[in-house]
Amino acid sequence: MDVVVVESPAKAKTINKYLGKNYTVLASFGHVRDLPAKDGSVLPDDDFAMTWSVDSASSKRLTEIASALKSADGLILATDPDREGEAISWHVLEVLRQKKVLKDKPVKRVVFNAITKQAVLEAIANPRDIDGPLVEAYLARRALDYLVGFTLSPVLWRKLPGTRSAGRVQSVALRLVCDREAEIERFIREEYWNIAANLNTPRGDGFEARLTGFEGKKLQRLDIKNEAQANDIKAMLEGATFKAASVEAKPTKRNPGPPFTTSTLQQAASSRMGFGASRTMQVAQRLYEGVDIGGETTGLITYMRTDGVQMAPEAISAARATIAKEFGDKYLPEKPRQYSAKAKNAQEAHEAVRPTDFSRTPASVRQYLDADQARLYELIWKRAIASQMQPAEIERTTVEIEAKNGSREAALRAVGSVIRFDGFIAAYTDQRDEDSPDEEDGRLPDIRANEALAREAILATQHSTEPPPRYSEASLIKKMEELGIGRPSTYASTLKTLEDREYITIDKRKLMPHSKGRIVTAFLESFFDRYVEYDFTAALEEKLDEISDGKLAWKDVLRDFWRDFSAAVDDIKELRVTDVLDALNEDLAPLVFPEREDGSHPRSCPKCGNGQLSLKLGKFGAFVGCSNYPECSYTKQLGDNPAEGGGAMEGGDRVLGKDPYTSEEITLKNGRFGPYVQRGDGKEAKRSSLPKGWTPDQIDHEKALALLALPRDVGKHPESGKMISAGLGRYGPFLLHDGSYANLESIEDVFSIGINRAVSVIAEKQTKGPGRGRATPAALKELGEHPDGGGAITVREGRFGPYVNHGKVNATLPKGKDPASVTLEDALALIAAKGGAASTGRKKAPARKAAADKAPAKAAKKTAAKKPAAKAKKA
Repeated sequence: MDVVVVESPAKAKTINKYLGKNYTVLASFGHVRDLPAKDGSVLPDDDFAMTWSVDSASSKRLTEIASALKSADGLILATDPDREGEAISWHVLEVLRQKKVLKDKPVKRVVFNAITKQAVLEAIANPRDIDGPLVEAYLARRALDYLVGFTLSPVLWRKLPGTRSAGRVQSVALRLVCDREAEIERFIREEYWNIAANLNTPRGDGFEARLTGFEGKKLQRLDIKNEAQANDIKAMLEGATFKAASVEAKPTKRNPGPPFTTSTLQQAASSRMGFGASRTMQVAQRLYEGVDIGGETTGLITYMRTDGVQMAPEAISAARATIAKEFGDKYLPEKPRQYSAKAKNAQEAHEAVRPTDFSRTPASVRQYLDADQARLYELIWKRAIASQMQPAEIERTTVEIEAKNGSREAALRAVGSVIRFDGFIAAYTDQRDEDSPDEEDGRLPDIRANEALAREAILATQHSTEPPPRYSEASLIKKMEELGIGRPSTYASTLKTLEDREYITIDKRKLMPHSKGRIVTAFLESFFDRYVEYDFTAALEEKLDEISDGKLAWKDVLRDFWRDFSAAVDDIKELRVTDVLDALNEDLAPLVFPEREDGSHPRSCPKCGNGQLSLKLGKFGAFVGCSNYPECSYTKQLGDNPAEGGGAMEGGDRVLGKDPYTSEEITLKNGRFGPYVQRGDGKEAKRSSLPKGWTPDQIDHEKALALLALPRDVGKHPESGKMISAGLGRYGPFLLHDGSYANLESIEDVFSIGINRAVSVIAEKQTKGPGRGRATPAALKELGEHPDGGGAITVREGRFGPYVNHGKVNATLPKGKDPASVTLEDALALIAAKGGAASTGRKKAPARKAAADKAPAKAAKKTAAKKPAAKAKKA
């Protein structure tokens, strides 16, 4: 018997069925070791020695693997076929060697690009050794990320209070977002006009032609700059005669694109289905690990983290057979199509993302999939099928038109496209087809050379140039791939990290830099410019790829990087905060000190008049303040991004009106902790912060009065006779009764809740027991009854992430584990690891039995206490 180690329990269950009783398949649940998040985990002065730690959950899994290995004949490491998968196999092997359970047992490494019976059995029959260079590339990448993060982040914390941290790839991705925002801010709109003519053929068919030349001069898009010029051309055309000078029909062919890579899949899923990168990868993971189809769990797609665009020969043959069956022989090219990667730093030579079996059409498997899985599978299947189909044959017709009015003349053009043979478009419409200009989408009527055309109408429309669009997740991933920054497996986590650190916000699928992100980027560009340069980061990625190819020694790369990087950090440590602020005031001037409508100097204090505005750094981040502080108390939040709840106000304040009872002035203010409303002045002034979701531009006199009137008496409790009040506190909206709090869902509830519902909310809180009144989350998925009793096992979404629940036991899902993919077996393992056997909700045993069990339990605890604590060892 051999022990097989894979990454996920879902995969373990499927592979165990394929391999049979002679194999024991166990899951590592992802990485089993990591660098501790503290100083000293990587020691540059000790030849980059790395100290690894194992958390308690991983320790239990490694113990299970070690125990199974004692009675096994050998070990097969079958983790994912990429750099991270190779690293997990290496970590597992290192720990087992330290436990001294391997002895002389053979160790094999196998990889399969798809979880199908054929792929798994072929992999088992063709083992190899662990890929040393690939592991070294992982070690170098992990050390680099650690050294940048744990060296640069403390500098940020000291020089820029309120910032989170900096990362090697994340900081460069953030710079892309911030640079685009700065480009938008610098953009100056230009007015221009378009002239078009609605014309008819002698047979009465209408079409549109656009002006391309006037009085012998070719016109570019921005050449007609004002209304007077546009009206002059329009008047001339309204009195002109029109003739089709030439008609050219030119056949063209459009070839299909290659099957999906990780990044192109993320881009297509974003643009077509609105999926974020993380959601795309979670759904793809479930398709890869397998779904139950007709009683057998089978992987539907190949491994989804890849730069490769090629398909295996047998997959191409299967695709061609499916094309002939589903579309017909005319859609099948004479020879198979071959593709090669064009990415700047394409890495390991995996296949593209494709179906494991092309005969499983989207329609045939839809009944076994949820909505997200069905849509993503259809996208992958269609793109892979289309990649082996005939090109689309398109006839592009261009009509050049002459217009004459006396001695004045103009040139117009009409363009249309007709699909003569749809080819691959029958399966998959490429994004470039969807984005093609309108003028190429229309179909022109029959127009003949030299025939006269009748004028129906002349249209002159005003336009203005638009700034470049903000990045979406899809367009940022595309840009990062073009520049060679990061890798397919890192794109989703990079974007998630930037969002979690509040460096960017995502509004209507567009990425907007938060003021924190702008400050961090400006700081890094001012003092660490080399390390956020696109070319430098891409060059470092190339070196990491050369390590994986065995062309570079990994510690040589680390030494070269650390020598210059540590010197740069040492120089920055001597900087004074005033130097930092001076640099940021200059770099972020458009954001911090925008131009004013009244023409006054952007940096003059609008409150005292003689102070100068500057960035200030506080415990909770940066804000703008007056140089005359404390005499002048003017402050405002940085930037005016509504997504931040900000918004600079003239003079720092906005008067909303007066309190009808006290006649005190009510003012909307911006403080260092955010916007708030205030009634009156001085120490006795009543203040209230704006609740979450309310922005300064939404606050009026009525809303301010409502906030300042809190807490609100709801009514007396029918049983206790004591008042129930509703208010807004540090943890959000709440109810208060007899000294106990219960949370409310929203701020609107504070103003609208009645006595009956308030009593119900308080009763629910009392039923749940102590806490902040957080309601038990609804179950995302019901897995079934626990075999030992005690009720159902469910998957839920909690405050700190998804978890499985059984009775009083809550077990957090491993990082990256998709809640929808959790099986009953997964949940039982997590509950057992959490020590859930004693908390299943079963009835207590009789007291006599409990007493009998007590002494052995104490003895076991005493024996365990004598064991020395295990120390983390250096790699």
